[in-house]
Amino acid sequence: MGRSRYRVYDPSYPYFITSSVVNGYPIFSNPLAAQVILNALNFIQKKRDATVYAYVIMENHIHVVLQHDQLPKQVQEFKSWTARSIIDLFSENGHTFQLFKLRKAKNPRHSDSVHQIWQEGYYPKKIFGDEMMIQKIEYIHNNPVKRGFVDRPEDWRYSSMRNYLGMESLIPVTLFEL
Repeated sequence: MGRSRYRVYDPSYPYFITSSVVNGYPIFSNPLAAQVILNALNFIQKKRDATVYAYVIMENHIHVVLQHDQLPKQVQEFKSWTARSIIDLFSENGHTFQLFKLRKAKNPRHSDSVHQIWQEGYYPKKIFGDEMMIQKIEYIHNNPVKRGFVDRPEDWRYSSMRNYLGMESLIPVTLFEL
C-alpha cells in the first residue's frame, strides 16, 4: 500500500476504495479498458472469494465497496493484473499515444515496469455500519450524475446501480439492503 495514511485494520469489515489513474488520464473512456476492470472485479468475486457490494468505473478512477480477509493483497493483485492487461491491450491495438503518456507518467523509482497505470495507494475507508454503507453506495452510484455524464445513475453502464434496481447488469455484485 505504500506510504498512505490509509490502512486496512480489520478485514472483517467492507471498505470503500478509490483508485485513480496516473495524471488523471481518462483511459477507462476506452470500453476495452473498462472491460478489463469488469473482468477483474468478476474474477476476484468468483475465484478469490471477495465480496463486491458496489462499484463504478469512471473515466480516470474507480470506486468499489469491497470485502476480503486479505484485502490489501487482493487490491495489489487487482491493480497489478489490470495494469498489465491494459498495457497489453493498448499495445495489441496500437494505442501508441496512450502508451506514451503512461510511460511518461511512470514513477522513475519503479524500475520493474515501463508504464504506470495506477497512482500509488488505494485509500481504503472502513465502513463501520449500515448508514455509512448506504452513503458510500449512493455516492458510488451518483458519481456519474455528479460529473454530468448521465441524468440518472442507472444510465451509467459501468456501475452496480442496475444490479440494485434488478435490471440487467454487466457483472454480479452482492446486494446490500438499502
